[in-house]
Order: sequence, then C-alpha cells, then structure tokens
Amino acid sequence: MSTKPLQLTGLVAATFTPMQKDGSLHLDAIPPVVEHLIRWKVAGLYVVGSTGEGVSLTSAERKMAVETFVRAAGDRIPIIVQVGHNSVAEACDMAAHAEQIGAAAVSATPPSYFKPATAERLVRTMAEIASAAPTRPFYYYHIPHVTGVRIGMLDFLDGASSAIPTLAGIKFTSPAFDEMLACLQFRSGAFEILSGFDEMLLSALAIGVKGAVGSTYNFAAPVYGRILDAVARCALDEARLWQSRAVAMIRCVVKHDGLAGQKAVMKMLGYDCGPTRLPLAQLDDKQFDAMRKELQSLGFFQWIGMENKA
Repeated sequence: MSTKPLQLTGLVAATFTPMQKDGSLHLDAIPPVVEHLIRWKVAGLYVVGSTGEGVSLTSAERKMAVETFVRAAGDRIPIIVQVGHNSVAEACDMAAHAEQIGAAAVSATPPSYFKPATAERLVRTMAEIASAAPTRPFYYYHIPHVTGVRIGMLDFLDGASSAIPTLAGIKFTSPAFDEMLACLQFRSGAFEILSGFDEMLLSALAIGVKGAVGSTYNFAAPVYGRILDAVARCALDEARLWQSRAVAMIRCVVKHDGLAGQKAVMKMLGYDCGPTRLPLAQLDDKQFDAMRKELQSLGFFQWIGMENKA
C-alpha cells in the first residue's frame, strides 16, 4: 500500500466509540454508524481519537474497536487509526496492529505526561511510532490545547520530512491559521494539512485546506457540506450563513457537557453510542430533553434533513 498522503477532500468524521450503559464497548453499534456516514458521503473515518475516547480505552479495547470499524468499512472508505499513547511502545504496537488489519493510515498524538520538549524529540518520537507501520501513511495529530505540546509545526515538518519516510501530513487542531497556512505551503504543498476545528472550517477553506477532521460531522455533515458547496461556488455569504449555523449548533452541544452532548445528538438521530467514560460527564434525561429543544429551536433537524427526529 502507498505511503503517500490520502488526498482527503471534504469531511472526515472523527468517530465515537459506542459503549454500553455499564461503560463496556458496544461493538455491534459500530456498523450502523459506518453505514450512516457512508450514506452522508464523508471522505474518511478517524477512529479512537479524541472523539472516540481513545485515551480512556485500554489498548485491547482500542484494537477491538479499530478492527470493527475496518471490517464494517471494507474498501468503501479509508480508516485512519489514532494510536497516540503516553507509552511509545504501546503506540508502536497499535500502529503495527492498524497496518496488519488493513487500516488506510495511522495518526498519533504525542505523549502528554512526559512531553517531548523540542522539535527534535517530537520528530524522534513520531518516527519511532510511524516506523511500526512502514506501509501506511502517517499523520501527526497536533492538538496543543489538549496535549500541552506546543512545538511549532514548521519546525516539526522541517525535521520530520526527512526522518519519517511515511509522513503524509498533520491533523491540525489549532486556531493558529498563520502556522497552518505556512504548513500548507511547506515545500510546495508536499504534506496534507487537515483542519481539526469544526467551528472554523470556513476559515481553513479560505487558506487552502482541502480536508477536515471533526466530531460534529458525525451528525451535521449536511451543514458542513453546504459550506463546502458554497465555497466551491464562491458564494461566501451563503458559506458564512452555514458556518454561523454550525457554530450555533456547536455552542449548544458544548454547553451540554461537550462529548456527552455529542453522543446524545447521535442518539437523537437513532444511533445510540452510549455514555462517555469517567472522568467525563453524563447527560441526564432532563439535560437530554433540554438540548433537543434547543436544537429544535435552532432548526438543526431541518438543516440536516432529519425533521422526523425533531
């Protein structure tokens, strides 16, 4: 398999990891979600990342979830597996596993307890992980407000471009759009830069980003699809309208405990991904109903063409 960038254009859904009420994995809930996202024509699936609560899963659980996603997707849609771990050895093991079972690519956050303090150490760490899946493209996952690793991505690319033969690009979850633009232009666009902030998709498209990875694409892909379409037609007022609607929806969901709220929206659409794990919060029935009413008042269910779920 090629280690070149996947050339993802459009929306990549950062998927949820479905769980039972007791917090155990609910693997049977994965195939229906995959079918739903394929129907919505997303460009790929990014699994066991932040949205998928990868850091709250055991390595064995992560592997089981990844295997289920890969089987459900078949050859119809690329699966990118997030393998980042505080143990580099565990990350390498999961990268090798992702390659073995046929995932399209691997991605990794840096260790976030003992953090790489320099660009050189970050490159060495990511090179170690990427080398465990030598036939798969590798995407570094830059999310500094979560990991605390704030090393400049130009410095990373400068070192990684020669040290990591499989380097395909960066999942760039930072509002530093000047840096994102510089990364897009690095070595004449040699690397794929995927935007990771759903609420700033329009801004990313404006500077030349082609693909984006996000959690709300699971339940609001039609909203973002209208942004993509409007930008393609240079209808910027229309694009701004839909981006503002996306932001209003995100604010509603974030107000209701973030990831727990997002999983609740999936349940509203008929795809029950269960609760989040501790230490994250849970929504009670009152909060669930309140959020549904707020989304109804926004017009969210009409926006996504699922008025029957309102």
